[in-house]
Amino acid sequence: MQCQQCGESEAVVHLTQIVDNDVTTMHLCEACAAGKGIESGAALPQGAVGDFLATMGKGVGAGLPGMADAPHVTCGTCGMTMQELRDLGRLGCADCYQAFEDPLRQLLRRLHGSTTHVGERYRPPGAEVEQPMAQAAELRERLRVAIETENFELAAELRDRLREIE
Repeated sequence: MQCQQCGESEAVVHLTQIVDNDVTTMHLCEACAAGKGIESGAALPQGAVGDFLATMGKGVGAGLPGMADAPHVTCGTCGMTMQELRDLGRLGCADCYQAFEDPLRQLLRRLHGSTTHVGERYRPPGAEVEQPMAQAAELRERLRVAIETENFELAAELRDRLREIE
């Protein structure tokens, strides 16, 4: 497929925009996409996840349990391998989430400490989610006690946490 902007090079970037239920699809070459400020796939792995995925490939397993089998995992739909996932830093299709589920869960657990997202913070599964008002009241009480006992370091920490909540 040719680039829709210059009509000369092969389109390698396929951009779909949806604005007010109006779908627009553009097929661009790498140069025209760069001119519009759209990064090609070659530039993506330089982010934190791409770097982390790249380090997963060094020394099979790279400290992650169960990763010894990961280099042999391949997506049945698009054919992406674990090595390609490490190199690109992104998945090839929607079915890759299932094909690479175990390595991705281990990656998320290592990056965030959990695989369950609860609001703005990751919490272990089953952890109680506190209401902001109840949490603020508890922090105020702990702050009062810290000031009374002249534990100013703890008081400063509690004050900062209270400001984040409010």
